[in-house]
Amino acid sequence: MDDSTSTPHPYVGMWVTADGHIRQELLPEGRYDEARGDRRSAYTGRYTVTGDHIDYVDDTGFTATGDFRDGVLYHEHLVLYREGQEPD
Repeated sequence: MDDSTSTPHPYVGMWVTADGHIRQELLPEGRYDEARGDRRSAYTGRYTVTGDHIDYVDDTGFTATGDFRDGVLYHEHLVLYREGQEPD
């Protein structure tokens, strides 16, 4: 499948917790890569976005959900901010 002509979803990019411990990258092809502390690619899988809702299925089959509200990603018990927009 050639996605070179499609525009990435506006939520594509790096999302981080306020302390920077968890970094979740939403990739344009519908995959994600989540780092935790020094552990790169701690979780990987695919995601779909419907409106402001996100559904995750990691590569082990585990599922999770989240919602984007006012530029913040509420993912299960995590609160993630677009990289560079973390609160002080």
